[in-house]
Amino acid sequence: MICADTSSVVALLKGEQGRDVEVVRNALIDGTLVLAPASVAELLSDPGITPPIEESVLDIPQLEITPGYWERVGRLRARLMGHRFRPKLADSLIAQSCLDHHVGLVTRDRDFSPFQKLAGLRLVAHDRLQ
Repeated sequence: MICADTSSVVALLKGEQGRDVEVVRNALIDGTLVLAPASVAELLSDPGITPPIEESVLDIPQLEITPGYWERVGRLRARLMGHRFRPKLADSLIAQSCLDHHVGLVTRDRDFSPFQKLAGLRLVAHDRLQ
């Protein structure tokens, strides 16, 4: 199972190239792709999303929010801020979902590097980080 960040799903939908896009495409084909609930919210926030794309996003399984999730997100974010990072709330939500389920994250967003360094988030196909 692999979790795709919003950035890699958007890249796939736009027809962009990259190792992350290949990993997302392959996971989608073999049924091992999941999304964090925050990524679903980000993807559905696009006012230009078409009904078929929205349906496709909603067909991808989502990681469940487990008891204590919100507290863990807050502590995770505070930990990063204590090391002088400025983690976005949405990134913190996505990272914690992956950490809770021991799932690697496919992303092209370098904002997840501190989560890897300080919390052990496993980044997959991150050689294309922007």
